[in-house]
Amino acid sequence: MPRQSRIVLPDYPHHIIQRGHNRDVIFTGDEDYLYYLDNLGQWKTKLGCKVYAYCMMSNHVHLIIDPGEKPENLGLLMKRIAGRQTRYINRLEGRTGSLWEGRYKSSPIQADEYLLACCRYIELNPVRAGLVDLPGQYRWSSYSERMGAARQSILDLDPFYLSLGDAALERVEKYEQLLHETVPEQELRQVREAIQRGQLTGGSSFAREVSEKFGRRLEFRGPGRPRKLRGEGNGK
Repeated sequence: MPRQSRIVLPDYPHHIIQRGHNRDVIFTGDEDYLYYLDNLGQWKTKLGCKVYAYCMMSNHVHLIIDPGEKPENLGLLMKRIAGRQTRYINRLEGRTGSLWEGRYKSSPIQADEYLLACCRYIELNPVRAGLVDLPGQYRWSSYSERMGAARQSILDLDPFYLSLGDAALERVEKYEQLLHETVPEQELRQVREAIQRGQLTGGSSFAREVSEKFGRRLEFRGPGRPRKLRGEGNGK
């Protein structure tokens, strides 16, 4: 059966997962994580992409990337950072061959309703995996950057996050509130199934809009929207 063509939309965030080949370990030490982050920061700037969230686990990475006006830049970004990490690890370990699965998974996200839900999903991943009790205890996610605790940042704050408040502290407090709430099971299932199946993370109106642009039927996951925070605005 032929693979379904990947859907990439200009100026929309995309949830991305890339796993190690056969789910093997990718990152074994701090230097491996830092090398990946450095390349992600360099190439997102060169290609005009934005990084709205990330989490690097030992054998896979989660990203939310907006490719900007040129959707092909999403693929170029992933190719550059994956290729550099492969050459780096192969050189260190004296090995050859692929470091990654052949094809990363991606899902366009409907902004505004679903973007913070996906950011929460990604930044809570180490907590769900039992690695830490709190998201701030995990070093290799965008959580610390979002909280303003990182010395160096590659994170772009999306307009919807910025609409949580006029001041940085207000935005941090509201996002913290979101992370400490119980995540509805349907939200977890919706985000997880959309990325695994390469479908849209969004509602029926988003599916109709994208279907019209691409001229074919597209699906979305889940029956409804994630709950909005009190006082949220309507950022892009």
